[in-house]
Amino acid sequence: MRQALLDILVCPETRQPVHLADTSLLDRLNRRIGQGRLTNRGGTPITTPLEAALVREDRRCCYPIRADIPVMLTDEAIPLNDICRED
Repeated sequence: MRQALLDILVCPETRQPVHLADTSLLDRLNRRIGQGRLTNRGGTPITTPLEAALVREDRRCCYPIRADIPVMLTDEAIPLNDICRED
């Protein structure tokens, strides 16, 4: 993803900046997806592993990137809650 695009993207809910998720967070998210334990804010189970995601500055949610396109819709956001605190 181009840095110029990252520089202008913000969370549609809070207007906080977003940044690319690191490998560690993606691994934790994908582990939960594989276990059938991850849903988005809209309540839809996420079944496809994430290749990339944008994390909101406060680390409370992230937005998936699909086919190099950030999905910046509030219902598509993935709550991070305890995921960011996992060992």
